[in-house]
Amino acid sequence: MTVPEVTTPATAAVQRNTIRALVAGQALGGLAVTSGAAVAVLLAEQILGSPALAGLAQTAQVVGAAGGAFVLARLMSARGRRAGLVAGYGIGALGTGLCVLAGVISSFTALLVGTFAIGWATAANSQARYAATDLAEPGGRARALAVVVWATTLGAVAGPNLTGPGAAVARWLGIPEITGIFVLAFVAAVVGTGVLWLFLRPDPLLLAREHAAARGEDTTSRVGLRRVWSVVSARPQALAAIVAIAVSHGVMLSVMVMTPVHMNNGGAALTVIGFVISVHVLGMFAFSPVVGWLTDRLGRAPMLAAGSVLLLASVALSGTAPEGHSVALTVGLFLLGLGWSFSLIGGSALLVDVVPFAERPATQGASDLVMGVFAAVAGAAGGAVVAFWGFAVLNIAAGALSLAVLGAAVVARVPRSGAASPEVQSGS
Repeated sequence: MTVPEVTTPATAAVQRNTIRALVAGQALGGLAVTSGAAVAVLLAEQILGSPALAGLAQTAQVVGAAGGAFVLARLMSARGRRAGLVAGYGIGALGTGLCVLAGVISSFTALLVGTFAIGWATAANSQARYAATDLAEPGGRARALAVVVWATTLGAVAGPNLTGPGAAVARWLGIPEITGIFVLAFVAAVVGTGVLWLFLRPDPLLLAREHAAARGEDTTSRVGLRRVWSVVSARPQALAAIVAIAVSHGVMLSVMVMTPVHMNNGGAALTVIGFVISVHVLGMFAFSPVVGWLTDRLGRAPMLAAGSVLLLASVALSGTAPEGHSVALTVGLFLLGLGWSFSLIGGSALLVDVVPFAERPATQGASDLVMGVFAAVAGAAGGAVVAFWGFAVLNIAAGALSLAVLGAAVVARVPRSGAASPEVQSGS
């Protein structure tokens, strides 16, 4: 018989310190990721002298995030969360440095390697949400991971606005102005890495592993995609969680990246386009703590269902909005972000609930790998769909995919408290 999880005052204190360290690291790491992403394509176009292949810079970052997710999860499984997160942000810091070098020597190859490495920081940024759940009470896991997701808001909002200060730094250093923002991203990534290295102690995963062993649970570290598949295929709820996370992310990304094109075709000013995307980002992150609280309060399945409905409402508004700027499109993009938030937090909490403790790091990494690959495919397909059939057809396709999140909600029969059943907790 498995001893139930019990949170002691000492464990609760460690959990509070963990959340503080993760929030600080997430804010700084998110700043590095988003600030670099804001100008990588522009730098690629400047180096190449043509926009034809400039999008490969963003693609390299997405591929880096997908591949890095599972590798970092393997490292976390063996050495703990701190080692994995520090490695991810550290590689990302090197990537920002390479992007500066790429701008100085006009090397497209260096830029691709740099943005690929920045993708590893993106993977660490994503995996941090799971670190918040290692020591959380079963009924508070969604709130814990949602706070870490919320911290991304700070970087996501501030990052793209550092282009001006970055240019001033570049002039002071005597390097191309467009590379200045990568200098600031490098500093943010290095400081974020240092914060996690110094303050994410004791390691939440390693401490949780000690507690699990004391309760008589299996804590043997297991890695490998074949092992992950055996775990997920035996647990429909885990598969449902992965599907919900990946599909909602793909739907969000495909519509979001093509919205500026749709608006630009109608003559919308860049400032207006930027405002609409900012409203979208607000929907993604700003309400995460509330979404987390609701997920713990109401359960995972209702939140996934709500996420699907929000995504469907979003594409209905966006798909019928005329080119240029409109209130319908602005509201649609806000709902797109909010639906993503509901689905990501609900799906992530569900995945933690239903997977045995020893299998969680590898399964979480595999889930983010699937999410990254699906997002890359959806983003590329979105551009092709808009080019051949238009923005409305893209939204229709996105709406059809959103039904998969609703299907995941049907499968996700988690108890109202949000805690996994005794059978799930014991891994049986």
